[in-house]
Amino acid sequence: MLALGVAVYFYWLINLHPYETTDDAFVDARSFTVAPKVGGYVVAVPVTDNQHVRAGDTLFQIDPRDYRVALEQAEAQVQAAQASIRNVDAQIEAQKAQVEAAKAQVETAQAALTFAEEDADRYRKLAERGAGTIQQSQSSTSTLEQRQASLANAKANVVAAQKQIGSLQAQRASAEAQQAQAEAQRDQARLNLGYTTVTAAQGGRVVRLTGAVGEYAQAGQSLSMFVPDEIWVTANYKETQITDMRPGQPVDITIDAYPNRRITGRIASVQPGSGTAFSLLPAQNATGNYVKVTQRIPVKILVDNWPSDVAIGPGMSVVPRAHVR
Repeated sequence: MLALGVAVYFYWLINLHPYETTDDAFVDARSFTVAPKVGGYVVAVPVTDNQHVRAGDTLFQIDPRDYRVALEQAEAQVQAAQASIRNVDAQIEAQKAQVEAAKAQVETAQAALTFAEEDADRYRKLAERGAGTIQQSQSSTSTLEQRQASLANAKANVVAAQKQIGSLQAQRASAEAQQAQAEAQRDQARLNLGYTTVTAAQGGRVVRLTGAVGEYAQAGQSLSMFVPDEIWVTANYKETQITDMRPGQPVDITIDAYPNRRITGRIASVQPGSGTAFSLLPAQNATGNYVKVTQRIPVKILVDNWPSDVAIGPGMSVVPRAHVR
């Protein structure tokens, strides 16, 4: 009878046991360092160790005065570039007026040339008939040549004035490029000024606070660690325990620090590989001294009801019991 009972127990344990549990489990989170993007003296630290903050709350304040001056200088450069563009635009308009004036001179010179051509032709004919003097003919011819030179000069002035417009347009393009560069520098200066206020990217807790008022912080220097509100359980089950594990299965969880709290969750995912396979230095088993060891498979468990009145953070030990059957 005893043997039958033992056999039934082992059959239940192996084939019908509805739970899988492990004590190799802990609270996990994606903790990260908090560091400023710009350097400067720390002038305010409005948080304390282990304080909970919301997204957007100020964690550190870097002295903003130098960055505010840099922004004002950059804005002045933008205004100077805009003024340069306006000045070039005014020169272009003035040059266009000169082009029109030069064209009017061409028309005047053309009219004078036409009159000189007619006058020279008349004196030439008179001279041929003996009715005019040689002096009059020579004078009209000289006047004609002067009018031709005046017309050519007027046309050259039009071409030169038009080329000057092209030169001014090139200057305007250069001024526009300088304005774009000044605006980019202004935008960067505005960003740098904003970076002097280090805020929480999401809700969570400030831990390992090292930044202090009066300290000079380099860009990228760690001033504290940050643990987001999003935490979960990582349970390292034996590979023989995950046969029937599936995402969505319910899990009962006991926290070692608060054993009387009833916490529930569900399996989120099972890592496709053992924990050692993804370590910095994976084990090499291609030796003659290989000993088979049951591997541990990390299982991510999302918790439905973390207690809000106690502090729970990464590394705390838990015991999950997954309902797999």
